[in-house]
Amino acid sequence: MTHCTGQIELFAPVARRRIDVAFDGGAVTSDAGVLLLRQVDRKLGLLDSVAQRLKDPRDPSRCAHAVLHLLRQRVYGLCQGYEDLNDHDTWRHDLALQTACERLSPGASSPTLCRLENRMDRAAALAIHEVFVEQFIASFPTPPDQLILDFDATDDPVHGHQEGRFFHGYYDHYCFLPLYVFCGDQLLVSYLRPSKIDAAKHAGAILKALVQRLRAVWPEVKIIFRADSGFCRRRILAWCERHGVGYLVGLAKNNRLLKLAAPWRQAAQTQFAATSEKQRVFGEFAYTAGTWKHPRQVILKAEHGPQGENPRFLVTNLAGDSQALYEDVYCARGDMENRIKEQQLGLFADRTSCHVWWANQFRLLLASLGYLLLEALRRLGLAGTELARAQCSTLRGKLLKIGGVILRNTRRIRFLLPNAYPWQALFWHIAERFAPG
Repeated sequence: MTHCTGQIELFAPVARRRIDVAFDGGAVTSDAGVLLLRQVDRKLGLLDSVAQRLKDPRDPSRCAHAVLHLLRQRVYGLCQGYEDLNDHDTWRHDLALQTACERLSPGASSPTLCRLENRMDRAAALAIHEVFVEQFIASFPTPPDQLILDFDATDDPVHGHQEGRFFHGYYDHYCFLPLYVFCGDQLLVSYLRPSKIDAAKHAGAILKALVQRLRAVWPEVKIIFRADSGFCRRRILAWCERHGVGYLVGLAKNNRLLKLAAPWRQAAQTQFAATSEKQRVFGEFAYTAGTWKHPRQVILKAEHGPQGENPRFLVTNLAGDSQALYEDVYCARGDMENRIKEQQLGLFADRTSCHVWWANQFRLLLASLGYLLLEALRRLGLAGTELARAQCSTLRGKLLKIGGVILRNTRRIRFLLPNAYPWQALFWHIAERFAPG
């Protein structure tokens, strides 16, 4: 590749003034907003908590990079948009990154970061999930009255021959099948799984562990399990009933359900024929599947429109109006899909290209740690502002990718940011909200 200097006139002049371009500006960064991530991380103690739980078999006297520094560099990099390890071979020299990682020397190279990923194991994954839950608990100043735990699975396409790679008929490609658990916008679980399994695999065990931990802190809290029909399993429903956990779960339609729902379906069809406008009629009835030991309450949405009918069913043990339970409670789970998109599109959670299984699980967790930082920045630092509901990619573009000149000497580190930066007020607002003390 040709290395051009500022003396080669590649750009048209402006008002007879020549334009010289060269990459010799010195300590200039495009990532000055990484300082905000440092503020959030220090306030939460997030990556420090993770580092303390991870075993490090290396000899400390021979290590230039502590686990905490490696975690900061990798997670901050994902938040800043650097999805590949190779990016760090250059970015590690950025003074903004070094400052955010509390270093005065270059960060780790891509091989060093790769070795960190490849020494992860099941114990490390469990330890990081414990931090997720502890961060969630600490986010509540007072005990909550109710928690709704949203479970969902998604596809994570793979393009190599990674361990645990299988073809999935529904998604029609080779993939992993990670399981996510959210409570509102807050992430509790990001669990990588092979795709040759049932979508609800291990969901019951994870639900049990979460309920036990949350009730150990808040004995009186009401917990609701919410998921689509892929998680409607008799053992999960029975466990919820035995342990006082509410559930609102999709139920796949079948001929018997359609027959029981016939009166409401007919009513929706009749109303549509009279008005030519889409109609929705809600109802409820008792239903017993072949594997169930007793009847359960089923909520029906009988919808009829120009494209025909579209009945949907839920099974629940919650009391209340059927329409309100469907529209106000169950439909709200759709927002979880936006959170998963933030993981995969904004924080590169699907960058699971390692050959070893546990390294890919660790990459998923690194993206999740980045999400926790940005979610806390949004929830605590941007509440009441125009970016209170902004996506992670929007936060990156407006608040993290800031150009600036960095001057560093023995006494101070100065960040000289642009006068024309349009989000200065929000930048200072966030910095003040997460300031030490």
